[in-house]
Amino acid sequence: RAAGLIAEETTMTDPTTASPEGEAATAATWDLTPKVSPYLDLHMMFPLLEYVDSLISSGLIPFRAEDVAAARLSLLRPTHMVDYAMDIYRELHGQDAEIPEEMEEQKMKVFERMEELRAGCARFHELCGDEERNKLVAEGKWNINALSQMTALGVTPEVVETYRQHAKFNFDCGDYQASRDMLENYLSLFASPPKQKGDEDDDGLSPQDQAKAEEAGQTIGDPAMYYLTAVDSDLLQVLWGKLSCEILVEDWEEASTALTAVKTAIEQLASTKKITALEALRQRTWLLHWSLFVFWNNSSKGLESMVELFFTDLYLQAVTTNAPHLLRYLTSAVLLVKRRVAKNSGGSGRSSDARRLMKDLVRVMRDCEYTDPIVEFVECLCVKFDFESAQAKLAECEAVLTADFFLCKQTALFMEEARVFVFENYCRIHNKIDLAALGEKLAMDQDQAERWIVDLIRNALLDAKIDSEERCVVMGGESQSVYEQVMERTRDLNVRSGTLVQNLANVLNEAKKEKARKARAALEDDDEY
Repeated sequence: RAAGLIAEETTMTDPTTASPEGEAATAATWDLTPKVSPYLDLHMMFPLLEYVDSLISSGLIPFRAEDVAAARLSLLRPTHMVDYAMDIYRELHGQDAEIPEEMEEQKMKVFERMEELRAGCARFHELCGDEERNKLVAEGKWNINALSQMTALGVTPEVVETYRQHAKFNFDCGDYQASRDMLENYLSLFASPPKQKGDEDDDGLSPQDQAKAEEAGQTIGDPAMYYLTAVDSDLLQVLWGKLSCEILVEDWEEASTALTAVKTAIEQLASTKKITALEALRQRTWLLHWSLFVFWNNSSKGLESMVELFFTDLYLQAVTTNAPHLLRYLTSAVLLVKRRVAKNSGGSGRSSDARRLMKDLVRVMRDCEYTDPIVEFVECLCVKFDFESAQAKLAECEAVLTADFFLCKQTALFMEEARVFVFENYCRIHNKIDLAALGEKLAMDQDQAERWIVDLIRNALLDAKIDSEERCVVMGGESQSVYEQVMERTRDLNVRSGTLVQNLANVLNEAKKEKARKARAALEDDDEY
């Protein structure tokens, strides 16, 4: 579903009256839970609150566990997760506390409604798991119109709608796996996938065969959107529901597919003017927040995909306009993928692709009215070249990363990449660097700094050598290869050529119009005489 209830009653966002110091104070000051929560489905808030609970028990954040439990109980009220709500109630009021009568009544109503929905769509539910479904799909009859015409099946549009409501009800009860399977069945009624040549061909038709199928009159849906032939606001809601289920069951590969489907549907609705530009901006803002679950948990180029999405013009507009706090996650992702991008470019760490990535990030930072230690760390290095301040901000970054639900698993890797980033920038303005001074900049002793630099040189990540006598690092030349220079200067050649052609065409058109105008004027003069 496209929108969930917002955690408006989340009282844990304010620190306790005590004045905490050190890392806990830093983590509390830069906690983004209250900024992120309005853009999440309320079911997605439970993992975040559970993580906050773990931070409280570890003493890493100065919030009260009772406030978090009260917020969780408040979030549970609109859902049908009554058993979970009862557990939280006992956690707040004691294990021997009497459960309120309204909770017991709500539990009975949930069971009654569940049975009512299950009975209302039983025939279609059975058909989804029957072999007859495969036959109907092969015959092209697996859609609402065709099924409703076969009265013996007992599947009507009303039954299908009840099935969708049952899927949503399961979701509200916390049965995300069942809801996901049901939504998949529901979406298949509106899909038109390519016909398979055989069971061994799991990837569908080739582009050539697909074109032939379309020429033969077979309509094939959009493969980026579960082969849906068209999408409207109602189907968009279902796609949001599918994405939320994949996130909550933590199937990150399928969640990535669902994320692409929602993105494709939003852009299709926006391009056909079925939703307003303002609504499209709102939907993109929600998608960016939900994507954090997918990108920060998907090990298969998740962060590269995140950087690509966030730097897309339409989604960058959503960041700068509605959600500048997402700059924290974009900055972190850029720092983590920078060296991987450089390696994939076939060059060293000085690759032009990596440099352009940092330039784009700095440009976004200027457009966003948001800051935190992670953003300030990059600003100190790339804009101010203030290494002392960068070192102080890096110490704060570790506390912020540890307390962030999305970034916590990347804390060690981020700190390593940040040290490399400090070193790279320090080396740009120094030809010879004292190991003792460098160790101080990197919060290492001299021997640790030397071993660390040796590893960088050994892994071909640094063009330098160590002078053992003078105990210093001597940097190599910082010159671009001919290949890099050619690529840098010709990167926008197609765009510039296209612009030149367009301008030339405009000039020629204007010249033709002017020539035709003069010819008409000459004819008019001849007619007068």
